[in-house]
Amino acid sequence: MINTKHNNIIFFDGVCNLCNASVNFIIKKDKKNVFKFAALQSDFAKKTLASFPKDKTQADSILYLENKKLYSKSSAALHIAKHLNGGYPILFGFMIVPKFIRNFAYDFIAKNRYKWYGKKQECMIPTPEIKSKFIA
Repeated sequence: MINTKHNNIIFFDGVCNLCNASVNFIIKKDKKNVFKFAALQSDFAKKTLASFPKDKTQADSILYLENKKLYSKSSAALHIAKHLNGGYPILFGFMIVPKFIRNFAYDFIAKNRYKWYGKKQECMIPTPEIKSKFIA
C-alpha cells in the first residue's frame, strides 16, 4: 500500500554514481522543495513499489511516484524536469516523442552507467543539510 503522506518521491539506484549525481542536481534545482528521495535498495522503496505491477518497477535507475502514479525511465525524468527551477520544465515537451524512442536512449545510458560513471559499495549517506529530503 502506498504511504499517502509521501508524494513526489524519486526512487534511485543508491549505489550508482550517475544516479547520485542526478539526485544532487535535482536537489539544487528543487527550489520549491517538491521532492523526497528513496534508494531503490531501501525497505521503504521495496514496500512502496510492491503495490505496483512488477514490469513498472523494473527500471534500471529511476522511478518517480507522483499522485499515486508511478513513472519509469524517460517518463520519470521528464515528469521530474517539469518541477525543477529554471528552464528545465520545457523538457517536459519531449513527452510527445514516442516512449520507445525516448526509452531507447535512456536504456542505453542506464545499461552503461556503472561502466562509465562507476559504482559505490553502499548507498549514499545524505549530509545533515539534505537529510530531511530522504526516506529510509
